[in-house]
Amino acid sequence: MLSFSCLYDLALLAGLDEVGVSKAAPVTDGQEKYLEWLARGYHGEMSYLERNFEKRFDPTSLVPGAKSIISALLSYKLEGKGVWSSAPKVSRYAVLRDYHFILKERLYRLLELLREACNTVSGRAFVDSAPFLDRYWAMRSGLGWIGQHSLLISPRLGSFVFIGSLVVDIDIETTEQPVRNRCGNCNHCVAACPTGALLGKGLVDARKCISYLTIEKKSELTAEEEASLSGWAYGCDTCQEACPWNRHAPVTHLTNEVLVFREVLNRFAEGKTPLPAESPMTRANPERLRLLLSKSCKE
Repeated sequence: MLSFSCLYDLALLAGLDEVGVSKAAPVTDGQEKYLEWLARGYHGEMSYLERNFEKRFDPTSLVPGAKSIISALLSYKLEGKGVWSSAPKVSRYAVLRDYHFILKERLYRLLELLREACNTVSGRAFVDSAPFLDRYWAMRSGLGWIGQHSLLISPRLGSFVFIGSLVVDIDIETTEQPVRNRCGNCNHCVAACPTGALLGKGLVDARKCISYLTIEKKSELTAEEEASLSGWAYGCDTCQEACPWNRHAPVTHLTNEVLVFREVLNRFAEGKTPLPAESPMTRANPERLRLLLSKSCKE
């Protein structure tokens, strides 16, 4: 069995900020709550969340022979003035190169280092790329708790974190010591949400969430939805900005991964240049994004 201290050292070499380890096994809790959330339609048009239910709750069906789940965190906390601080606004993570690329590169680098240390190791990395419960496994491995805003909160890094997982076929010393939920009676994120999407206790009605409206929703926005965006054109950081756990969290070391500045957004909104190819904002409907950027500028 590989010791956790050895894994942790390798993870730092791979460029990750935090890691935890769980034993790969079917998930036996949370299924009823998930089904109830779906039944209420809180997932909106994200129909993919309804599919592959069995695989979602059993990582061993996604990776045959899986023994350990390595959960990894990478901070994206950017401070100061930026395109997230004045309209038209985009989320902090959206100014970086697509986190799917950034995090997967580091996870597969970790897999290479594990192979060097342990000889034969097979595994698969997940970064929002399959029916995989990233937040659940991160919480189970002791990396944090699920806040009122439904996001993982790390005691050291706060909630401005990317979560990725590496499922491998070797035994690694686990860190399965759940962290106590430290939100207490704090309700700052719920109170700050401009659309009332946060329902408390980690429950979110995605249909009202600005991130969902500007990224995931494919049908046309209603006039009421468009009016609710509060200057956000892609994503929303409002609930995280209100979270006390982010006040003293360290700043990200990913500043060299920033692709989008105000000038880039302006030129895109004017139709003069496309967005950088590796920007996560290429996921959005370009015409809608241009429209939201332009309207926010005028407001």
